Amino acid sequence: MLSDPKFTVVIPNYNGLKFMENCMAALRRQSYNSFVVLNVDNGSSDGSREYLEELEKTETGLKIKNIFLDSNTGFSGAVNTGIAASDTEYVILLNNDTEADPDYIKKIAEAFEADKEKKLFAVSPKMIQLYHKDLLDDAGDGYNLLGWAFQRGVGQKTETKKFEKRTNVFSACAGAAGYRRSVLEEIKLSEKDAYFDPLHFAYLEDLDISFRARIFGYDIVYLPDSVVYHVGSGTSGSKYNKFKVRLAARNNVYLNYKNMPFLMLLLNLPGILCGAVIKLLFFAKLGFGKDYASGFAEGIRTLPECGKHKTAFRLSRLFNYIKIEIMLIGDTFSYIQDFLIRHI
Repeated sequence: MLSDPKFTVVIPNYNGLKFMENCMAALRRQSYNSFVVLNVDNGSSDGSREYLEELEKTETGLKIKNIFLDSNTGFSGAVNTGIAASDTEYVILLNNDTEADPDYIKKIAEAFEADKEKKLFAVSPKMIQLYHKDLLDDAGDGYNLLGWAFQRGVGQKTETKKFEKRTNVFSACAGAAGYRRSVLEEIKLSEKDAYFDPLHFAYLEDLDISFRARIFGYDIVYLPDSVVYHVGSGTSGSKYNKFKVRLAARNNVYLNYKNMPFLMLLLNLPGILCGAVIKLLFFAKLGFGKDYASGFAEGIRTLPECGKHKTAFRLSRLFNYIKIEIMLIGDTFSYIQDFLIRHI
């Protein structure tokens, strides 16, 4: 292990003991070794603490550090703690329910090192479903005019040509993304160590920080030769549940309000409201309609609290907002295309 590592791999953990050893084993196999592993435990009660304490004492293949929090601060709280405790040039956020390909970190490092102008904020790897390795889990995240975040390529074949090319994407999935630390410092919120918005707790916090970085003029790319295998919903336990549906609905309100200036929000409001109605009907059919409505209402009700994190509009960033709007339009067509492929 190099004495002056370039990367800190921050792994947030909440009762994820069953995933940890496979995650660590994959990191031991990395072809690039200029990194340290920082586990941030969110007050687990499943034996994770004991496992991590023993790992820090006995591990010889990796440089391990641990931080133990007294309670569950959510994804945002855990990764903010990890980022603040790191001092490397780059940070990788890695879910505990992942197994990284041996060249995963190497390819991310090469992408950052090739960016001489330092305009690259984040790198999103190709995420493949761990239990269905012929299927994609995420090829970077998109955001469309309906106010819907989506995983590009989810459920499609891993060798799909469209997802074999490096691509500029709206957001990096924080389940396995690499970030440039200097930009994290530049765009962080006013509170101490608030990189990812702590109000989000969990869900859409990665899209929020990517939106913020794009307002500041930075780029985010999907890198298909950096590969991670992902269980998915390893902490929440299911694709949809009451907690997840409510928080995602609330955080979607926050996301738009904080990052869109008034005229942009006014322009996109019809599509966003239409998208909210469609989602309400969708979740009602699944038995989560009240949870979605409750989350949406909570988002509206707590806008004054959320407003302190609103990104201030500056005329000098007008071109960046225009580029973002163009991406929203492009991602709408991309979402429709992916939807039709999955359902026809």
